[in-house]
Amino acid sequence: MTAGMDPTAPPSGTGCVECEAEGGWWFHLRRCAACGHVGCCDSSLGKHASAHFTATGHRYVQSFEPGEDWYWDFVARELLDGPSLAPPASRPESQPSPGPRGRVPGNWRALLALP
Repeated sequence: MTAGMDPTAPPSGTGCVECEAEGGWWFHLRRCAACGHVGCCDSSLGKHASAHFTATGHRYVQSFEPGEDWYWDFVARELLDGPSLAPPASRPESQPSPGPRGRVPGNWRALLALP
């Protein structure tokens, strides 16, 4: 196990903690490998996964998207391998990306400056 990762920490929920609290939306989700905090990716407006790293120093996140198991190290700025984390391993497949359903504006691509 990599120091700074706790494979037993469950995810904080099925969506970005801060976006949920604010009534916002996200593009993709990332899960902190130290405490389970689920935040939105840097392509999202809130960038809450990065904000969590800045606030806590928890440097490792894993994708919280279905079918993805890669890790990112915010300090080294590189992908890495890591342990299996406590389930669930991703947001529910029934939850769309971007999400959550019903809160994503129709012009979301323009808001995120995506093609």
